[in-house]
Amino acid sequence: MMTVSRKAVSSVSIALTGSGGAGVMTAGQILLDAAARAGFYGLMAKSLGPQIRGGESAALLRLSTRPVETPDDVYDILLAVDWGNVERFSAELPLAATSVILADPAQGVVPPVMRAADPIVVDVALKELAASVPGGRVNMVALGLLAALIGLPQDALAQVLAETLEKKGPAALESSLAALRAGAAAAEAIPGCVCLPAPPSAPARWLISGNEASAFGALKGGIRFVAAYPITPATEILEWLAPELPKVGGCLVQAEDELASINMILGGSFGGVPALTATSGPGLALMTESLGLGVASETPIVVCNVMRGGPSTGIPTKSEQVDLNIALYGLHGDAPHVVTAPNGIGDCAATTQWSVHLAEAMQVPVIVLSDQAMGQSRAIIDKPATPAGAAQRLTAPPRAKSDEIPYARYGVTASGISPMAVPGTPGCAYTADGLEHSPRGMPSTQASHHGEQLDKRLRKLTGFEYGDAWADIEGDGPTALITWGSVTAAAREAAARLAEDGIAVRLISLRLIAPALPEAFAQALAGVSRALIVEQNHGRQFYRYLRSVYDLPADTITYNRPGPVVLRPHEIVSAVKSWGARVHPPASEQTGQGE
Repeated sequence: MMTVSRKAVSSVSIALTGSGGAGVMTAGQILLDAAARAGFYGLMAKSLGPQIRGGESAALLRLSTRPVETPDDVYDILLAVDWGNVERFSAELPLAATSVILADPAQGVVPPVMRAADPIVVDVALKELAASVPGGRVNMVALGLLAALIGLPQDALAQVLAETLEKKGPAALESSLAALRAGAAAAEAIPGCVCLPAPPSAPARWLISGNEASAFGALKGGIRFVAAYPITPATEILEWLAPELPKVGGCLVQAEDELASINMILGGSFGGVPALTATSGPGLALMTESLGLGVASETPIVVCNVMRGGPSTGIPTKSEQVDLNIALYGLHGDAPHVVTAPNGIGDCAATTQWSVHLAEAMQVPVIVLSDQAMGQSRAIIDKPATPAGAAQRLTAPPRAKSDEIPYARYGVTASGISPMAVPGTPGCAYTADGLEHSPRGMPSTQASHHGEQLDKRLRKLTGFEYGDAWADIEGDGPTALITWGSVTAAAREAAARLAEDGIAVRLISLRLIAPALPEAFAQALAGVSRALIVEQNHGRQFYRYLRSVYDLPADTITYNRPGPVVLRPHEIVSAVKSWGARVHPPASEQTGQGE
């Protein structure tokens, strides 16, 4: 076979599709691990159907010589092990005329929906190649084929495969290596693909998911008790913490439901142990009454909420920024609390650690809003830099001592924070419940007590020094891209592309959603004449919240749409470039458009 030359690029995007059980997730994970071993950056997301087994699935990868945390605009290569139910998520697999589809003709013709962009289609007899190897598997042939096409060193692939199959014995490893070689040989005659240049030399990087990073940040922040009920897509936080907590003297309890889990962590925190639970939207809805109890009793807890498509059961396996409203407003009465949001996979660690500090320092519930796109995606990243102030952790949060008698658990102080007693401290007994109370903690219906306690609980948050960690502010220019959460990665790449085209923009990604910081926000907007607010939900929740608490430029529009399809950089670039010519649509047509 003749060798086909390929164009070298800094980033290559790959989709592996197949029915559940076809092994595409395993192949994708090995490919990502091998890329990390070889020195590349990378990102792998998973697209799954709602079925428990046998449904459609895709491993979605982007490998690069530079940091990446967002999918690119289109996929350069789509390798289909089979076409089972691919039409159900075809919108998540954008292709172009330059894209290459690799498909086994034995699995049927390429579906018309995948041919719409007129991509290059190359037949590869994956099943036949696998059958030519004793014990060969199609996903291993596909893995060898892809690695050869994109220029991933075969030795890195072999090393990862050896570690992955160590427990299965030498025979399984040898058959898989033979299948890799068969796939690599088949790559020699395939035209039209792109490949990566040799990666730059770099120190060891992290290979981590957002959920794992959140768990690590919680542990580093001092969490020692976790109670939770498993729920997609937050369960990996619990799976990571379960074996790690005992190593530092902590423990994890699987509760019978979300109501039990949040009440358990309130009890653990009342006992003096920093506590956390992890959930998603349906679970957060069940927790709101007890979150109010945490506010009223001033008991610090952290709730990691990994958002998914809603409402109700919604789309459990897909991402959407839809829980902002319930996180901000879902509590009964005037119940000031903290809402934070990591803006990337690596930032999940720092933001969760910071959230533990905020909860303990202010004796308040903190809701951390991650989402499925960050939580269940894995990335090869540099060790994340910790935003200024986000690494703080109180080694000794305000605690009452036995010599502080008479003890006033809810004493009115200038900061709003009063010492919290660990049960058993002599002379410091008090009742922590949801009733309004006097400074001593006695139930009270007096207007004076209610007013002073409302002021106290609010003053804790509004008077706290959050430092520079409240937001990431990057670049300069009269146009601001204002966003939050996982959309930040797409906005950041869009800002870089706009800068290359001579359009200067300022990226403002909020890490502290609530409470609002009007002075800091005004300073971040200094010199900005117009703002584009970018978010992934149908109702423009972030935009409406910002309008309610901040002064926005008169020329402010939104770019929003719901999941499950992720926002991609080119959409944001187009929204900025078309701004001047934009015709404002009626409200019924505003999804994905300017307001």
